[in-house]
Amino acid sequence: MAEEKKMAEEKKKTITIKLPSMNIWMIVSIVLLAVLVLNIAGLLPFGKTGMFVLTNQPVLTNQDAAKKAIDYINANLVQTGQAELVSVQELSGMYVVTTSYQGQNIPIYVTKDGGLLFLSQPYNTSEVVEKTTTTVAEIPKTDKPTVDLFVMAFCPYGVQAENTMKPVFDLLGTKADIKVHFIVQISGTTVDTVQSLHGATEAQEDLRQVCIMKNYDQATYWKYLTYMDNSCYGKITTTDAAALDTCWKAAAATAGIDATKIDTCSKGSEGLDLLKADEQLSTQYSVTGSPTLIINGVTYNGGRTSEAFKTAICSAFTTAPAECSQNVTSSGASAAAATGGCG
Repeated sequence: MAEEKKMAEEKKKTITIKLPSMNIWMIVSIVLLAVLVLNIAGLLPFGKTGMFVLTNQPVLTNQDAAKKAIDYINANLVQTGQAELVSVQELSGMYVVTTSYQGQNIPIYVTKDGGLLFLSQPYNTSEVVEKTTTTVAEIPKTDKPTVDLFVMAFCPYGVQAENTMKPVFDLLGTKADIKVHFIVQISGTTVDTVQSLHGATEAQEDLRQVCIMKNYDQATYWKYLTYMDNSCYGKITTTDAAALDTCWKAAAATAGIDATKIDTCSKGSEGLDLLKADEQLSTQYSVTGSPTLIINGVTYNGGRTSEAFKTAICSAFTTAPAECSQNVTSSGASAAAATGGCG
């Protein structure tokens, strides 16, 4: 009797033991194998589709999960440079971490415990994705095309577009009216009421640049802008007002610009009125993002290379000049086709 009771107890223990689901083990095995193979072969550069195991731990805050994902990406996946955090939000029980890498915004999906990282866009299989057709408006032709490049002075994508446009300006010169404009909001009658996405130092630089364009020719302005983009932006934090002040004055000296004259203009009614004109033009064209390129009143939606910019502008001439037959090459950070924007 005692022996039968013992056997029944053993049988009961056996029945109540639950084995892990085979699907879970299969998933874990596949993930671990993928990570091992990719780490060994180095075949998965940042931005491609993939899934990576970080660690298993309690639920993290969105900022902690974002930091963990960025740290992991920079330590293990990027080949050159660094990925930077743009934003993080919760979506369907996960965190969506938007990163900026080599001029592109890349969404990263992270489980709330920070244990898994996905480099791919998830789709809700219960939703139907609407297919759309993009229609490109034809740019009208004029004898001298008007080219308006709307940017924010410290937007990385705006700076990239400026660098891309510079070889086109060098090629065409004054045969096309190529101008830079700034995306701002002005709520009052003094310069401190200018609001720009990247803060007060950006608003000040916007004001300086419109003053330079008013008081000097375009060649001088582009010389100043090139110095700012290559020697000041990205090398000085946008919150370091003192360092930026020193750098813009060096840019002015290089371009042969009277810094005192521009400083006075940018801090008074002249600069404010010039920037208000840019604000009105932005409103007229419904511009909200940096960069936005308008050619003869039509928004350009093509590639962001110097050759693409040149081709679009040259197509807007009634009779294209001989320079349009020449190729132009993007340089520096703008050499790769850029995407993304601020706004």
